[in-house]
Amino acid sequence: MDEADASRSPVTFDELISLLTREGVISQSQAMDLFQRQEQQLATLIKQRRGQEAGAQRSDQATATPVSPLELLLSFGVQDARGRPLREDQVTEIYARLAGLPYIKLDPLKLNAELATSAFSKPFAREHNLLAVEDTGAALRVATSDPFDRWALESVERAARKKVELVIASRSDIQRLITEFYGFRKSVRSAERKLSESTTLGNLEQFVRMKSEREIEASDEHVVHAVEYLLGYAFQQRASDIHIEPKRDESVVRFRIDGVLHETSRLPRLVHGAVVNRIKTLARLDIGEKRRPQDGRIKTEYQSKEVEIRVSTLAVAFGEKVVMRIFDPELGQADLHKLGFFERELALFARLIAEPHGIILVTGPTGSGKTTTLYAALRALATDELNVTTIEDPIEMVFDKINQTAIQPVIGLGFAESLRTLLRQDPDIIMVGEIRDLETARYAVQAALTGHLVLSTLHTNDAPSAITRLLDLGVENFLLASTLSGVVAQRLVRKICPECTADRVLGAAEVASLGVDVGLDAEIRSRYGRGCVECRQSGYRGRSALYEMFEINDAIKRLIMQRADSAEIQRQARHDGMLTLREAAVRKMLEGVTSFEEVVAATRER
Repeated sequence: MDEADASRSPVTFDELISLLTREGVISQSQAMDLFQRQEQQLATLIKQRRGQEAGAQRSDQATATPVSPLELLLSFGVQDARGRPLREDQVTEIYARLAGLPYIKLDPLKLNAELATSAFSKPFAREHNLLAVEDTGAALRVATSDPFDRWALESVERAARKKVELVIASRSDIQRLITEFYGFRKSVRSAERKLSESTTLGNLEQFVRMKSEREIEASDEHVVHAVEYLLGYAFQQRASDIHIEPKRDESVVRFRIDGVLHETSRLPRLVHGAVVNRIKTLARLDIGEKRRPQDGRIKTEYQSKEVEIRVSTLAVAFGEKVVMRIFDPELGQADLHKLGFFERELALFARLIAEPHGIILVTGPTGSGKTTTLYAALRALATDELNVTTIEDPIEMVFDKINQTAIQPVIGLGFAESLRTLLRQDPDIIMVGEIRDLETARYAVQAALTGHLVLSTLHTNDAPSAITRLLDLGVENFLLASTLSGVVAQRLVRKICPECTADRVLGAAEVASLGVDVGLDAEIRSRYGRGCVECRQSGYRGRSALYEMFEINDAIKRLIMQRADSAEIQRQARHDGMLTLREAAVRKMLEGVTSFEEVVAATRER
């Protein structure tokens, strides 16, 4: 610490309350109440802490660690002037200003876990609430919620042999990351050490029983802990996918959050195989098979909610790559009106799925949310009076009210074969994961002709192209015109973080680049996220769907019979009221849901 740090006076509870009152965070009456109750509350907290520390140390002479003004304030469970619970981050930031130190929101995706765990021991970090966040070369930057614990900070400085620069972070964030970083790293290092010992003789006279790879990699307790930390970490960060990618010297772990991949950690080369085999064991895959791709699933629980994880393995240059797709249980249970439909599109889609027969197609690239839309439709349709059955590759989310089957190409059971068999199972509604070939398309048409409602997907860039795609596959135009009910194309756009939203005026070039008549004479404003602690400075939090949708009316049927191209079909559909994906995205932008940059990125012509 420098002289300024050493001479800085501790922030008092009264000073903290006074500043919160001046800034309008709490009212004058709340402040007076807190002033009156502080001594009694402080005595209670000290007594509780003394009891906890005495129990941990097995000593009756334990002296309680001092209670900081921040802890004392938060222990009251105060609400702000607007009646909302006072957030720890909000109070900590104000406390940092009083202490004359910078405040940071700790983002685990941007921190060096190796640095954090090597700077000082876990017990020391836990007791003094410290976390190393950056080594600048000349100084070690350390996050703390108590910058006046001088003994601890001097100890860090002596151990690091360099200057310590302090930043303020919330106590709960520091404690959570201590658990995650130290727990995960300890498990990985222990696994690496154990695996190294099991394959190294050490000296010429010592006999070491060589464990089989299966014994080592499937049962090692440290590997078990490492995988559990990894999954818990992914759930906390709202990750939709976990990628574990083997490289030449180590393994890279990346999370996909709101559609963007972030590197989170690196594993030693020796531990990669053990982690992969633990995941394969959980997913009931063959850990002895490392060449062929495998697919499985894991069901677990997070915050009292069941979580489905789909596991896929693939042999790459330096080993087996694993991708785990995490299905948000709230998305799986989502109603249609929560997906992002505009009013017209929601009414049209609800009308299409209410038809007793016909084909409804949902199109878009991988990861565009097609499965979520189809599951929401099935949830709306599934009743005890109907037999709803799906054919999937693989089953992604399990619902009790519908019958789900997965294709098995290894035994010759693809979409076409499964659909042919399914038609003998007295279905009312059928969901086919994807129409990939003429045979599957013909069975779908046959099902629709015989009184079934069929929902399926295609990989096309827009809705009108789905018709030309089916015609190109070889489906007869008169059969397609009589069975197809409607087509939906979709994309996902990131939503602007509500905590840091701002707006700006679009330039003339930006408006022109949209290629859409927005129908406004005045300047066009677009909202964006400035970046804050809630969105990891990205400006985005969560995603919303865009829909391009039309039904097959008489005019479209005539175009199908004429084998018209997709441009003609699009013109007619737009005449009938269809919004293109770009138009839907622009409307979301004008409503403040997403940004100009997301509109351009998500609806770029491919």
